[in-house]
Amino acid sequence: MSTIATDAARMIDILPVDEQQFAYEFIKKLVRAWDPNFTKVTTEEAMRIKNAEESGFIPDDEIDWDSVGV
Repeated sequence: MSTIATDAARMIDILPVDEQQFAYEFIKKLVRAWDPNFTKVTTEEAMRIKNAEESGFIPDDEIDWDSVGV
């Protein structure tokens, strides 16, 4: 988690419960406005995807699932 996200979480935790809920809903609206279909990835997620793609993994459709563990 980034420093900003950690700091934001700490600040939200200081608030009364009702205000925490308001802050949560506000952040949720910001995220949905930025990525309404939840298809964008963060820099960290993009790096993890790239590393996975370059790791030599095998796509799901290329695995004979009936033969796994036999």
